[in-house]
Amino acid sequence: MNRLNDTEARDTRGSNAAEARRGVAPARQGRRFWSHAMLFLASVLLVNGLFGERGLMQSMRARRAFAEAARDLARLKLDNAALRDHARRLRSDPATIESIARQDLGLMRPGEIVVTVKEIK
Repeated sequence: MNRLNDTEARDTRGSNAAEARRGVAPARQGRRFWSHAMLFLASVLLVNGLFGERGLMQSMRARRAFAEAARDLARLKLDNAALRDHARRLRSDPATIESIARQDLGLMRPGEIVVTVKEIK
């Protein structure tokens, strides 16, 4: 009887001999595979989420570009408003028209004398 029990014990040990040598039970081996597979999948998703086409890095670059474009737009709106005001003054303000005529065109009023000073080198 004792010999039969030894044989049965040897058979159960023999079928799992390869796993026993590796130190892994068959059920744990399957769980280990799935845990490695899930870890790999999570890593791929994380890398894609950070560096992918619509990832975190791309979103940060897009936000920076949007903020820069918004600043440029605000600056251009201010420049546009200043130019509109200058154009309005050129159409209707006599002092502005006279100033431009004197500076850019070199015109003068009747009775005025223009003195030009040349620098001697």
